[in-house]
Amino acid sequence: MATQNRHVILPLIFDALEENTSSHWNLTVNELTSNVRKMFHDLDPELFRACQKKYEEDTQRAKSLEETRDKTWKCVEVLAASKIGEELSHMPNMAQM
Repeated sequence: MATQNRHVILPLIFDALEENTSSHWNLTVNELTSNVRKMFHDLDPELFRACQKKYEEDTQRAKSLEETRDKTWKCVEVLAASKIGEELSHMPNMAQM
């Protein structure tokens, strides 16, 4: 069944296969995942490479997005801190503290 429907199945499960292979804590899960991964690779190397390329592109895009989000939050934090400092300096009682 997996062989006949590999064009549908592999793109759906590829991300999970990659994640399990690289970072799952259970050795048995790692080994089973590697076996399934190898099976799909042997069945259709071209489809496997296409899924792998998409996974790598998606991973890079997510990393880039996370970096952009972190930089944006740092800017927001700096701006908020400067505004709070500004407001405190204009308040007579707070400026003396």
